Amino acid sequence: MKFALFYEIPVAKPWTRDSEHRAYKEVVEQAVLGEQAGFHSFWTVEHHFLEEFSHCSNPEVLYGHIAAKTSKLRIGYGVRLMPRPYNHPVRTAESVAVLDLLSDGRVEMGSGRSATRLELEGFGIDPQETRAMWREALGHIVGCWTNDEYEFEGEHWSMPRRRVLPKPLQDPHPPIWGATTSLDGHRQMGRLGLGLCSFSVGVPPEELAPKVAEYRKGLAECTDPIGKFVNDQAATFTMVHCADTNERAFADAAESMEWYPKVGARQIASIADWQAGRDLGTYDYAADIQNTRDSGALDLLSFDYIRDSGAAMVGDPKRCIEIGERYAASGCDLLFCLVNPYKISHEAVMRSIELMGEQVIPALGSS
Repeated sequence: MKFALFYEIPVAKPWTRDSEHRAYKEVVEQAVLGEQAGFHSFWTVEHHFLEEFSHCSNPEVLYGHIAAKTSKLRIGYGVRLMPRPYNHPVRTAESVAVLDLLSDGRVEMGSGRSATRLELEGFGIDPQETRAMWREALGHIVGCWTNDEYEFEGEHWSMPRRRVLPKPLQDPHPPIWGATTSLDGHRQMGRLGLGLCSFSVGVPPEELAPKVAEYRKGLAECTDPIGKFVNDQAATFTMVHCADTNERAFADAAESMEWYPKVGARQIASIADWQAGRDLGTYDYAADIQNTRDSGALDLLSFDYIRDSGAAMVGDPKRCIEIGERYAASGCDLLFCLVNPYKISHEAVMRSIELMGEQVIPALGSS
């Protein structure tokens, strides 16, 4: 199992003029240390309008900076939002290609469609159309990368014949990943030959196993991958904090690891609120989260449960290794480590990365 650094880039209130500046600078320091510690890759989200939760709205600029500061660490879009008007497929193809050239071929291209009311409504996007736009955009992106000249006429985008430049360094193109939460989505990622980004948090590692199994079924059914090759890696993400003692780790992480899944769940439930009376279609999981919120069960989610169930990798190196073994047993090939869910101090995160590199990563896998 490989390990990746994963970031939302939260900025906790109260804000000062320097809060966001400091948050970004700390992420860069952590990424540089992560390469030295043996992490496989560095990924961030693309989010908009999600104050405190994520101030990472234009990550491609950050990726270029990380590429200049590192030499081996792979750099992942975790994920690039595909629906219109977030990102035009041609602009995505160009962005990824430039980063791939500058990083000497270190890009992993994750794709997704967005799952909050604030973002979808803010950009005027109909949730009913996002999966179709995601699927169409991926086809255009691959076409731009792998054809000298390319043209397309789709439901959501069209372009007359053009030479889209530059081309990525990786041949035929960077690995492509797809993010999903629903069980049906896991199978679809496999059928399309995409790497799996299984985005769920606050649940024990064992809950990943049936999702990976569904993904593997999809891979077995894949006859026409959307890319030029099949990416058969399964990734998931979890909150991670490693310290010299369990007591130190729990004290550092308790507030953040309780805050993050609650706030994230409420943001997804907001789609069900917004679309009340409409068929939620591929966002039907938002109704389940809405019911959990409305029943009061979400408010009962405690750090004690997260810690004791293994729903976060938190503790001393020995405990983190034990939880990591459970993720590996559930079929995870790449574990995204959300090292700062909310307000864990920079110093504590740096120590966590050091300990992961010294003890956890060597025990469980490779860089």
